[in-house]
Amino acid sequence: MPSSAPPRNRFERRRAETRQALVRAARQILAETGDTSASIQLIAERADVGFGSFYNHFESKTELFDAAVRDALEEFGQAFDEHLRDVDDPAELVAAGFRLSVRLAESRSELMQVLRHRGLGHIHSESGLAPRAVRDLEAGIASGRFTIADPTVAVTALGGSLLALVELRFARPELDGDEAASNLAEMLLRMLGVPPEDARDVARRPLPDLD
Repeated sequence: MPSSAPPRNRFERRRAETRQALVRAARQILAETGDTSASIQLIAERADVGFGSFYNHFESKTELFDAAVRDALEEFGQAFDEHLRDVDDPAELVAAGFRLSVRLAESRSELMQVLRHRGLGHIHSESGLAPRAVRDLEAGIASGRFTIADPTVAVTALGGSLLALVELRFARPELDGDEAASNLAEMLLRMLGVPPEDARDVARRPLPDLD
C-alpha cells in the first residue's frame, strides 16, 4: 500500500489503521467483481471494523471506493518510480511502463484488477500514473524526443491503451504478454513522434527485475 507520514500518537495510529482497513476491503471487492453495490455492513465486516467506524472516515460508499482506486493508482505509480528510477529517456519510461504493467498483472493481481475494473474514470487523476505520465511527456517534448503538442491528450491515449492492454492480459492469458506490450509500446512511441527504428529498439530494451 502507498505510504504516508506516520501518525503521531496511538489514537491517530488506530484511526489510520481503521481507515486503511476499509480501503483495503474496498480494493479487494473491486478486484474481485468491480461491483460497488456491496453494503457498508459487508465492507465493515471484510475490514474487521465496527459498522459505525465507517462514517468516522467516509461519508459514502462512493467516497470509499474512489479512495480505494486512488490508493491503487498511487501504489501503481510508486511501483513505476521504484523500478524505473534509473531510466532517464522519456521514451524508454513510456515503453517500460507498458511492459511492466503486463508483469504486474501477475505479481500484483489485485492491484491490476482494480485498475481493470475502475481505472477508466481515473485516467486524469491527480495521483498515481497520470501526473507521472504528464511529467515524462513534458520532459520528452522539452528534449525533442516527442513531437506531440498536448501532453494531456497524449495521456488520454496512453491511459486508454494501458487499460486495454491490462484487459487483454486477463482476458487472453494464453497470449505472450511481453510481446503484446512491446508491440503496443512501439506503436505508441511512434505516435509520440519517435522514429520507427528507434521506437522498435526502445520498446525492447531489457527491463529491471520486478523481484
